[in-house]
Amino acid sequence: MSKSIIITGAGRGIGKATADAFLDAGWTVGLVGRKPASLEEAAAGRANAHPLPCDVTSESEVAEAFGKAHQAWGRLDAIFNNAGVSLASATVDETDVDAWRNVIDINLTGSFICAKVAFGLMRAQDPQGGRIINNGSVSAYVPRWGSAAYTASKHAITGLTRSISLDGRPFSIACGQIDIGNALTDMAAKMTTGMPQADGAIKVEPVMDVKNVASSVLHMASLPLDANVQFMTVMATNMPYIGRG
Repeated sequence: MSKSIIITGAGRGIGKATADAFLDAGWTVGLVGRKPASLEEAAAGRANAHPLPCDVTSESEVAEAFGKAHQAWGRLDAIFNNAGVSLASATVDETDVDAWRNVIDINLTGSFICAKVAFGLMRAQDPQGGRIINNGSVSAYVPRWGSAAYTASKHAITGLTRSISLDGRPFSIACGQIDIGNALTDMAAKMTTGMPQADGAIKVEPVMDVKNVASSVLHMASLPLDANVQFMTVMATNMPYIGRG
């Protein structure tokens, strides 16, 4: 029987590329997102792809979608907590509080809800266990200019990852984090035209193929449960990360 994974934010970008990698590797893949049409398009022609439309900020919707998949597959081996949003660059005093709350709700609370539901399923299944992989971003370590909401959410993901890792030990549930820098997706296309730098300049930044992210997540998920990649950074080699600012 093939292994199974649920990927959030699977309709586009990093989520879709990662779903494609797992599908090509023969995994059963649940595609989570808020837009059913995007999920259907991502799953087209793939018998092992299963759209699971839901809002990651709704515990009831996540529980229903994950529960349906678990019942159909008999087991959930992994989840990739990838769904997230960002804001246009702005200093902290110019950041709208409601926009801040939306970023925290999706990036952090959404990841917590999905991890909570997946953890419960993995703890109860037989044999017990599974793997939770969180998308942290290099912003989990260093900020970009004008990114208070996004950076705060990703720093918090690191704390969530560490806590889940500790909570999961008695139940064979491993948790790791992938921190991604400048993977070329539609969302990151602006990096090829110019991004604000810490010194106020606008500069084009190097990018990498998003397939490098997908293959990295596949590697993390394919390890036996007695081994874990706790933190992995995969980034465009020459991006302004080491020494950022």
